[in-house]
Amino acid sequence: MTSIAMITGASRGIGAATARLAAKAGYDVCINYVSDRDSADAVAAACTSTGVRAIAVQADVAVSADVDRLFDTCDRDLGPVSLLVNNAGIVGQATALRDLSDAVLHRTFEVNVYGSIYCARAAIRRMSTDLDGTGGVIINISSISATLGSPGEYVHYAASKGAIDTLTIGLAKEVGRQGIRINAIQAGTTDTDIHRVSGNPDRPDMVARTAPLGRVATPDDIAEAALWLASDKAGYASGAILRIGGGI
Repeated sequence: MTSIAMITGASRGIGAATARLAAKAGYDVCINYVSDRDSADAVAAACTSTGVRAIAVQADVAVSADVDRLFDTCDRDLGPVSLLVNNAGIVGQATALRDLSDAVLHRTFEVNVYGSIYCARAAIRRMSTDLDGTGGVIINISSISATLGSPGEYVHYAASKGAIDTLTIGLAKEVGRQGIRINAIQAGTTDTDIHRVSGNPDRPDMVARTAPLGRVATPDDIAEAALWLASDKAGYASGAILRIGGGI
């Protein structure tokens, strides 16, 4: 039976790296993106070059109807998902909490928390052995900020990732006997453009100067961990929060 991976927010960064690595591992890949179609198509082309099938599907994971359409498209064009990587996320805006706008707060939680829940719900409906599915794996991309708090910059983001850790633990207990393993990766600061978009472009260099390993993560560092959690080598891992933070 063909294994099918859905990676949300996969047009760039950690999501793109995870999609490419999943393709190399033999998964057919559904690449979700919200706005950058050209980049998503490029990731899909990189995946198909390895000999698997790949599609790029536009959907805003913060919108429940979009998530339903995303999964229905994957069902139609590839088949039911067996691996979901809830990667889509935003940091919002670098700011002290006292200056945080309602709009940034709402959007951060809508994408990071609601989006992950919407996607997990849709995946479980397809994976659950109670519903005639064949099981599967869900990996939530969290952040070390969930335990560090990110004061003065991203307290709102850290709180959203704390919610992701709790979601992972509770949901793993809820669906474990339905053939579904659920884990999370607490990713450290990673060399992507997420901080540039948030108005804090120097943050990766700042973190690297004081990090125990002297660098921040690459997208492949996080993607490799995700594919390990998806593999049979991690077959007894469920409800785990794997910290890939370079010692921070």
